[in-house]
Amino acid sequence: MTAAVLGLGPGHTAVLAVAAGTAALLGLVLFALRAGAEAGPFRHRSATVTLAAVLLTAAAATTATLLHTADLHRGPLPELARAATPAPEVGVDLTLTGDPRVRLSRGGGSGSGQALLTVDAVVDRVTVPDGALPGAPGPRTVRTSTPVTVLVRGEETGAWERLLPSTRLAAEVTVRPSDERAGESAVLLIAHGEPRRLAPPSLPQRIAGRLRAGLRAATDGLPADERGLLPGLVVGDTSRLPDDLWEAFRDTDLAHLVAVSGANLAIVLGVLLGAPGRAGTAERSGLAALLGIPLRTTALLGAAVTLAFVTICRPEPSVLRAAGTGLLGLLALATGRPRQAVPALAGTALLLVLLDPYLAHSFGFLLSVLATTGLLVLGPRWADALRARGWPHHLAGAVGATAAAQALCAPVTVVLSGHVSLVGIPCNLLAELAVAPATLLGFAVLVLDPLSPALARLLAEPAAVPAGWLAAVARHGAELPGGQLSWPGGWFGTVSLAVGTAALCCAAPALLPRRAAGGAGARRPRAGLRPVVVGVLLLVLLVVLLRPPQLARIATGWPPPDWRLVMCDVGQGDMVVLPVVPENGDPPDSAVVVDAGPDPQAADRCLRDLGITRVPLFLATHFHADHVEGLPGVLHGRRVAAVQGTAVNDPPGEAARVAGWAAQAGVPLTRAGRGERRSVGAGVSWEVLWPDGEEPTAMSGANNASVALLVTLAGGVRMALLGDLEPPAQEALLSRLRTDRKESKVDVLKVAHHGSAHQDWELTAALSPRLALISCGEDNPYGHPSPRTVDRLRALGAAVLRTDRMGDIAVTGDGPARLGAAVHPHGERPGHGPHRPRATHETPRAVAASEPMPSAWLAVRAGFGRRAPPR
Repeated sequence: MTAAVLGLGPGHTAVLAVAAGTAALLGLVLFALRAGAEAGPFRHRSATVTLAAVLLTAAAATTATLLHTADLHRGPLPELARAATPAPEVGVDLTLTGDPRVRLSRGGGSGSGQALLTVDAVVDRVTVPDGALPGAPGPRTVRTSTPVTVLVRGEETGAWERLLPSTRLAAEVTVRPSDERAGESAVLLIAHGEPRRLAPPSLPQRIAGRLRAGLRAATDGLPADERGLLPGLVVGDTSRLPDDLWEAFRDTDLAHLVAVSGANLAIVLGVLLGAPGRAGTAERSGLAALLGIPLRTTALLGAAVTLAFVTICRPEPSVLRAAGTGLLGLLALATGRPRQAVPALAGTALLLVLLDPYLAHSFGFLLSVLATTGLLVLGPRWADALRARGWPHHLAGAVGATAAAQALCAPVTVVLSGHVSLVGIPCNLLAELAVAPATLLGFAVLVLDPLSPALARLLAEPAAVPAGWLAAVARHGAELPGGQLSWPGGWFGTVSLAVGTAALCCAAPALLPRRAAGGAGARRPRAGLRPVVVGVLLLVLLVVLLRPPQLARIATGWPPPDWRLVMCDVGQGDMVVLPVVPENGDPPDSAVVVDAGPDPQAADRCLRDLGITRVPLFLATHFHADHVEGLPGVLHGRRVAAVQGTAVNDPPGEAARVAGWAAQAGVPLTRAGRGERRSVGAGVSWEVLWPDGEEPTAMSGANNASVALLVTLAGGVRMALLGDLEPPAQEALLSRLRTDRKESKVDVLKVAHHGSAHQDWELTAALSPRLALISCGEDNPYGHPSPRTVDRLRALGAAVLRTDRMGDIAVTGDGPARLGAAVHPHGERPGHGPHRPRATHETPRAVAASEPMPSAWLAVRAGFGRRAPPR
């Protein structure tokens, strides 16, 4: 109910308020009838009470949501965002409600990179300039209470970076509409200049900030993985966590360990209270029992620890869930009532959503509730079932709990990740060995640093050992070539995975028969078939994990047997793979890779699907992030002989990152120059057409420094790869081709700059491609490809294929007369929307009607061989 109300605009407020009042009145009537009627139509009192409770809960949720969202639509700031053009600059007084978050913007993959800082705040006073609002004279000062997001750019981020929640500031800002997905923010405020501090943060926040800073300082001397991971485990500070380690934790379903979660609070409270089941009994353990502290005092200490934990570690969704559940349990402990975990969890979830309706849109909160539900409801039952089948006591408990949490969370995580981790359960089991030691030692470092920084740094060394174990488990688990199973996103992926998980749970008892009871007459299960079944299942699991290219090709039909080029679907970026076809006819396992897109996972996935294990050359056409940020995915688990780039180090930051990745992998980095000719094997050769180092100022910039290639494949298929060349460089390239009297016609064209509107059509006409390939991301903010560009390409007689609608695109055929293509669509992946493939039966003259994909890949050959290019 709360999630549905949040999705509605302010125009529905009146209707929702009336509906909430009606539901509340009807619920109260049902309660009254239930209390006064013992017979008649209300005999089924439990159903009546349930219906009344549902109605009252829905009314409370709707009312709370309307009250919380009211500030999003009233006051001068929302009016300024809607009405003012251009956006006005106003003065605001605000209070920070969260920690500043710093990231590096890469302009959607194309820019040189800029530091961006965002922080949540509440504006309590606005100075509106004269004329900013129609009919409102100014300047005037208005008091308000508007939740906002503040954005700070570039060098100005330094003044905001170390600010703590509850700090009051005055700032000059520009008001812009907030992203609709921001939810909790009414507007976006772009800050200008340094803020002026009006009031310091509160004492609890100052203490929490000092402790967090002390933990960072105490871990400064640790290796990179441990230095970034330990503060994340203890207080949720992931600012120094390496990007590749974060990806490894996500790939192995260990992301809940990267940042502080409810499990950390449970560990801390466990030290104080002992085992939860015996906390209120004479057999209780923990520090409180050891020191002889009474139950009620123990409950008060536990509440204080919980509140301090939330303040220091920040009110993340899973922390709030654990804190709410823990406080209810402590209340039961203080009053001497029995602890009931499932009702406490349900009550906590309901109360938190009423207090903060935006939690209804939080995947973190949902996953925390689902995981805890699995641990409380399914975990004990599955553990008992495993013990009944002869499993060791502790192993059965760990496997049962982990599998239960994974089973309930997987249908939700697949929406976020687009894959199912096949190593999640074993990685979580291995990680459990180190979670408690890392958490407790980390908290000891946190508490000790204000008293003795030297001792805190000394204690950080043993704390790094379990943290290093967690990092090693994540990295090695992520390196398994088949550790992830691609899965569609959206409702279809969620429902299908839930059904598959339920089917697996139903089949598990048959695969793990119960241990035979003693006695001569006991009927023992036939043992002859069980080893065979278990062996087959293990073999299938091994095949799925290792995913041999030959078997994957048989199972998926991808890549097609005669592929000569694949344009990988890497989102808003470029990646082209040119295979080195063995002379013996075996499927290729080696390929030249041109660009790598913006996402290492997508680059690695594409090469894995193609069975590529060796890369004689990786060539970066230029150093924009949407062409090179995926390079770690190319290097991952493959032998790369050389890395080559353009001669222009623009942007310098990305060029340095490429050089660093190459050096770390021990791969030489060279520069491409015009006229360079190279070949790999007998079937792939190319010539560098551009750049030549003599470009005029009008052609400066990274795009115009792109390496342009003329590739020739076995059988005479010619391809032009133009990188991101802009019209000035394209025009100059055409002039050079004419001056050199070089044959310009090609069979395949990789359209420059993701099919943007900026093309030199004389060059395109001279190239005269029959197949035009466009690499771009679905719903990208640049409008790529331009409809005008697509129409002009078709008018020139080219069939146009694009990754945003078709997924990976393979060019097939041994010669110009047998030119064809095949496409391989994918489901939703991180950073990608769900693909909606369109017609792939394009010909040089017409486009077939839109239709869905009938299979995993679809061959496209219509019309490509009609016109052989002159030679």
